[in-house]
Amino acid sequence: MKKTGAKTISERILSNKSKLDAYAGDIVEAEVDYVMVNDVTAPLAFKEFEALGLSEIHRDKIVLVPDHFVPNKDIASAEQAAEMRRFAKRWKIDNYYEVGRGGVCHQVMVDEGFAAPGRLIIGADSHTCTYGALNAFSTGVGSSEAAAVFAEGKLWFKVPESIKVRLEGAMRKYVSGKDLIIKLITDIGVDGANYRTLEFGGKGLANFPVSDRLTVSNMAIEAGGKAGIFPADSETLHFVRKFAKGKWEKVDPDPDASYLDEREYSLSDLVPMVAMPHLPGNGRPVSEVDVEIDQAFLGSCTNGRIEDLRISAEIIKGKKVAPSVRMIVVPASSLIYRLADEEGLLGIFAKAGAFVSGPTCAACLGGHMGVLAKGERCVSTTNRNFIGRMGHKDSEVYLASPAVVTASAIEGRIVAPKGAGA
Repeated sequence: MKKTGAKTISERILSNKSKLDAYAGDIVEAEVDYVMVNDVTAPLAFKEFEALGLSEIHRDKIVLVPDHFVPNKDIASAEQAAEMRRFAKRWKIDNYYEVGRGGVCHQVMVDEGFAAPGRLIIGADSHTCTYGALNAFSTGVGSSEAAAVFAEGKLWFKVPESIKVRLEGAMRKYVSGKDLIIKLITDIGVDGANYRTLEFGGKGLANFPVSDRLTVSNMAIEAGGKAGIFPADSETLHFVRKFAKGKWEKVDPDPDASYLDEREYSLSDLVPMVAMPHLPGNGRPVSEVDVEIDQAFLGSCTNGRIEDLRISAEIIKGKKVAPSVRMIVVPASSLIYRLADEEGLLGIFAKAGAFVSGPTCAACLGGHMGVLAKGERCVSTTNRNFIGRMGHKDSEVYLASPAVVTASAIEGRIVAPKGAGA
């Protein structure tokens, strides 16, 4: 790709953080704002850091969030969580979020103000790309790389090429960011953005809420993306001014920046989608799918936000979960749980016959609270539907929006809610 003075958002953030004039393909060493690890990835990061024998640590940059197997389901997961507590105490790390005071790591990073425009954030979890919705360059790394940031406060990066995705128009009723990202991954493939940034723009952003942006950025990794980034427009700034801690500065792409490819989507043309087993790129319009389900899961770092719960409650209020279906509702964080309680949403779900839990990753990774048996089918708001992802290798996971998951829970088969697309 030709190097010019014009830069994409990724090039500009990595230039700022490395203090270099960096472009796609360059290798840079950049100052990291925050590094996050969870109960699955933290123990190895701790081991790697301790092996260095250092007496200092970049404690203010470290965020520890137990979420995958909490509340602990067995002795092994209890030991993982205990390691996090011991490490936080030993190194005096304040940014530790205990069960009941945190939630799913990526939502906690948003709720607690770590994610903000212009920041460079890494996490030992592949869905760290979520924070790109708020104009940050955020990406997943291994536990060893996380340990390196514990020690040095910085890390090397290869500046990724970018694919521009222009959005136009406005989404219709019960169509959401989940439908857009399933459509996009289906179009370009699960390797269509390998080590590239999906950079979103266009006039349609004015009609695209932050909650939907978080969903889209979260699933950029499902197309192989290094990051999924949105510009910081008025929607973003209104949101981050309520949550972001510390100083931050938005980063815009240059009008004449170079992109590997450019795509355009009319939001008004989108329809409710479902990703068929066993890849997020196996997208189809819900109208073309006729599948009976055993479970409906609403939650995760992809779609467990208050906006998602509101949509679901609106659809299910006064109705019942089908007798043949179990519906599991898991708010993504303690903050969202409290908001849902204050708004009466949890009661609506309970009256409909759904199981409601406190925040945890739960069934998303087949951890607990929703593991599937042989032959069972689940329609889920999560981000992956790989073989065995949510349980038995012969189970099936169908990815969809909160609206579709809720309507399906009521009907006992995968459907869009009445009025969708109107």
